[in-house]
Amino acid sequence: MLWRVRTTLPDSPGTLALLAQRCGDADVNILRLQIFPGVEDVTDEIVLSTDDSWSAGRIVELVSGAGGRDVVAQPSTEAALEDQPTRYVRAARATLDHPMHFPEIVAQLFDAEAEPTDPGVVHDTMEMVVGDVQVQVHRTAPFTPTERARGAAMADLVNDRLARTGHLHAAEATTEPEPEPAEQSPAPLGTPTSPAYVVEDDSISAYVEGVVVGTATLGATETHGDGTTALDLDLDVEAAWQRRGIGTRLLLGAGRIARTRGADELLLTTAADNDAVLPMVLGAGLRGRIRMAGDQLTVRVSVGGLKPLAG
Repeated sequence: MLWRVRTTLPDSPGTLALLAQRCGDADVNILRLQIFPGVEDVTDEIVLSTDDSWSAGRIVELVSGAGGRDVVAQPSTEAALEDQPTRYVRAARATLDHPMHFPEIVAQLFDAEAEPTDPGVVHDTMEMVVGDVQVQVHRTAPFTPTERARGAAMADLVNDRLARTGHLHAAEATTEPEPEPAEQSPAPLGTPTSPAYVVEDDSISAYVEGVVVGTATLGATETHGDGTTALDLDLDVEAAWQRRGIGTRLLLGAGRIARTRGADELLLTTAADNDAVLPMVLGAGLRGRIRMAGDQLTVRVSVGGLKPLAG
């Protein structure tokens, strides 16, 4: 049976020798060791091999008896034996190829999860920033300063990739849409290169020559544990009109409607392979938090800086 163990040890000679001796006496084999240096302490990640009779509690007792502190032991698989530099190179390559999947890639890289599965267990959180979008991953074992630096470097890869494709700085050329009053006729409302935006109750639509090519509709209100309120957002742009800034303008318009209703955030849920979401949020110049879990991508977008619609 394999175990992935995290522990903090004093940065002094002989500490690893003592741990190795205790493991040897207990017939426990050390298969891999990764060291994260600190100022006074060192965080070690160890992969141990035991027989099937061992439990996590017994592993913690063994390592603690060798001077380890803050010991976290979890069952593992042979994937824990992969070469760490190779894992980082593969993650970097995947990030460059699929920057929108960054939350999922970085969570796997650091053996973390996008959202804590057990709210009753204390988790550490690492936050990375892509443009104005926050990406968070969580796990029970604390993240080391080295890992946080590596996470920031991975986020920089996404920033560089988006900047080269023109997505990261799209906000500089984006202005808030000035939606037309709902009572005005939607036709004629523009040209194929100049959509017009019409607000009706809790939705805003993009029209081109009298035809709707995109709509953002606000739904139910959710109240989070921190007291902030969010409105569900359903946003859709016709395939032929995607990647023309329409989604960004609809997002901004929906944000202004949400501010009129007193909400703090928009909550957008979509498929994990939707590569248009991150550029859309970045192009709007809005701050957001993004997480990926399975085949679902969730974005919480702050609308506190937007002006409510005029009455």
